[in-house]
Amino acid sequence: MSTKPTTTDLQWTELDQRAVDTVRVLAADAVQKVGNGHPGTAMSLAPAAYTLFQKVMRHDPADADWTGRDRFVLSAGHTSLTLYIQLYLAGYGLELDDLKAFRTWGSKTPGHPEYGHTTGVETTTGPLGQGVANAVGMAMAARYERGLFDPEAAPGTSPFDHMIWAIAGDGCLQEGISAEASSLAGHQKLGNLVLLWDDNHISIEGDTETAVSEDTLKRYEAYGWHVQRVAQLPNGDLDPVGLYNALQAAKAETGRPSFIAARSIIAWPAPHAQNTEASHGSALGDDEVAATKKVLGFDPEKSFEVSDEVISHTREALDRGREAKAEWEKAFAAWRTANPERAAEFDRISAGELPAGWEDKLPVFEPGKAIATRAASGKVLQALGEIIPELWGGSADLAGSNNTTIDKTSSFLPVGNPLPGADPYGRTIHFGIREHAMAGAMNGIALHGNTRIYGGTFLVFSDYMRNAVRLSALMHLPVTYVWTHDSIGLGEDGPTHQPVEHLASLRAIPGLNIVRPADANETSIVWREILRRYTKVFGKGAPHGLALTRQGVPTYEANEDAAKGGYVLFDSEGTDGQSVEPQVLLIGTGSEVHLAVEAREELQAAGIPTRVVSMPSVEWFEEQDQAYKDSVLPPSVKARVAVEAGIGLTWYRYVGDAGRIVSLEHFGASADAKVLFREFGFTGEHVAAAARESLADVTR
Repeated sequence: MSTKPTTTDLQWTELDQRAVDTVRVLAADAVQKVGNGHPGTAMSLAPAAYTLFQKVMRHDPADADWTGRDRFVLSAGHTSLTLYIQLYLAGYGLELDDLKAFRTWGSKTPGHPEYGHTTGVETTTGPLGQGVANAVGMAMAARYERGLFDPEAAPGTSPFDHMIWAIAGDGCLQEGISAEASSLAGHQKLGNLVLLWDDNHISIEGDTETAVSEDTLKRYEAYGWHVQRVAQLPNGDLDPVGLYNALQAAKAETGRPSFIAARSIIAWPAPHAQNTEASHGSALGDDEVAATKKVLGFDPEKSFEVSDEVISHTREALDRGREAKAEWEKAFAAWRTANPERAAEFDRISAGELPAGWEDKLPVFEPGKAIATRAASGKVLQALGEIIPELWGGSADLAGSNNTTIDKTSSFLPVGNPLPGADPYGRTIHFGIREHAMAGAMNGIALHGNTRIYGGTFLVFSDYMRNAVRLSALMHLPVTYVWTHDSIGLGEDGPTHQPVEHLASLRAIPGLNIVRPADANETSIVWREILRRYTKVFGKGAPHGLALTRQGVPTYEANEDAAKGGYVLFDSEGTDGQSVEPQVLLIGTGSEVHLAVEAREELQAAGIPTRVVSMPSVEWFEEQDQAYKDSVLPPSVKARVAVEAGIGLTWYRYVGDAGRIVSLEHFGASADAKVLFREFGFTGEHVAAAARESLADVTR
């Protein structure tokens, strides 16, 4: 572990120091003006953030989406001013009025950084530790992207080589997701990732000694990271020279991710607020802000004071960015000339387009045969893997059960891994038993761009992933969660592994589309629709959760209307076999659709014209116009039954006052799936009985 850099080529002037001190007073003023926020960390981190944005990172403030840029992730999102002020100083488009509008309605500077809302913000952070996982995913994506377009280039010579820089706080490193993600990063030897730890020893409840006593640096050494500590200056401030040298040493370490510990004093140099928990999440107060300005040589009577010399100096980042981008563009042009086929692929992928003829590769399954939808999904992935190189993913150690292995001969593993098929640019990711980190890393992969990511586990373990899944939806990220073993149909593993409330709970997340196909052909069609949607809005779409069966379910004729989220699978017929208006509607989803089909046969035989509606995605169905929805679920038909092997919360809006829901309002049990379905009332006979009850209510 390195603790004291010995040499430096850092040019640090009095104007640089004045700019850092300007950051501190701006942070104090912004929080004081709005009356709430987190000033302390933004003040103490000012030298670190300034050094990154002004001295180390390759970025162009005039083009925040430049492919060749380094990425910056502020995992400690509560200190959003740490990022906003650097974006302002460097020239990303924020101005002083935006800082004055901090945490107010409609501003570009919300309380936590929001992707897509503020130019230069690479990911939405706030829930602690999520940014660490995002950064790990970005580093993985950068390596995979390099493998797609420039795998033979020597290290550091490709236009696709760039760094991922992240800042995390004490809270980030206490959250379990960061431990999962950091372990994964060390295993993957992600040498393009640098994590700076703001080791300020303060959280909301005070000194972190209240909760943490481990040696964090040794923990990261055990993960396989390159570890450094930067010493403080004698006055307690962060040392920009030490920071710069440590960041450069981390950049030079290409065989491992790098962890830099920087001991800071929160709210430095506020005379009375520094090193206090109050400065973490509260305004300093007018007197303390004024006292801090005096210490730093600013006029205590002025607010948001930025000298012309400082802003002119920091906006030179625009010139440096333009030069860096021009240099990169020369290398990129040379690569394009030398690699015309790969250049064409880059253009296609970066435009969000899919290869010509990709839909022809989708499998079509023979009706009648019982196939588990997880197995059908696996066949879809393997078929698409042959033609869509940017599609990759894996599982949280359940690939054999999730059927998520896109290429059995190619595993995304670093140089030196002894396993067969190990390839730093491999297609199949082994996330390990790290469901939460998997979801957070998938968000980072999607944010990085130029690949399409999926990841699998059992549906019941979506609980471990939920916060990252919620952020997928909040950021409109095109990630696909492959959740298998989607009901009591998984059988003998029992109630600990049988999802009951999960489908309804996940459907409650705004912007997340849950897709539960009824059979193999629906599975193929909905995978196609997911990829089509990503094509239309690549980089800003919606996450999808595929809920797939363990058990085999009957295969029906393919119906393209499955892509509309709900459609008529079997229509009502009269005694002569001709189509007639239905008397009852049976709405099924996933593995319960075949129960609705069985119930229909019984009801039709009894002279009750019955329509079966398959609804793989409530969210997709709700996107359709009212005329289409009414054509599938005629408002005039009041006798309705919805059937799903989970709680019935989703279905009340569709069945109405006279309808019935065949659902599971309690936990499951350990037994064979067929026994469980029978004992808990998931049979065609029970669905038919519910339909008769509904009809009786309507005619009463």
